[in-house]
Amino acid sequence: KSTIGLELARASGWPFLDADDLHSPEARAKMAAGIPLDDDDRWPWYAILRKRIEAQRGAGKVYVLACSALKAIYRDRLKDGDAPGQMAFVLMDGSQEVIAGRLAARKGHFMPPALLASQLATLETTDDLLCINIEQSPEAMVDEILAALG
Repeated sequence: KSTIGLELARASGWPFLDADDLHSPEARAKMAAGIPLDDDDRWPWYAILRKRIEAQRGAGKVYVLACSALKAIYRDRLKDGDAPGQMAFVLMDGSQEVIAGRLAARKGHFMPPALLASQLATLETTDDLLCINIEQSPEAMVDEILAALG
């Protein structure tokens, strides 16, 4: 998410925010211990993210937010009150093996690859997601996202 989010921000000129940077110390510690977050852990985080979204909207800005909005209800919370089409959700779609390999290769992140299975089990796909195959180059992924956004 972060790599493609940064590349999308560079290509579009939009600012970038990584939602992982806004997790509470308690949530980070829980994930670092290999314990998946539950809804009670996530709701305060989504409230913070929504405030950031509203602030950007109020300033008339478009930006890229890398975020694991796994459930439809989480995505609904993030777009709460927005007009249809104001927010797009991109699903970085790939096999568990490919994603696990990428998670294992990253350095210094608080979420261990062992939590991937719980994240995939939590994921709810909906028709409004723009699904991007992660087995293509980052440049191709960004081009596909930009083309879909028009």
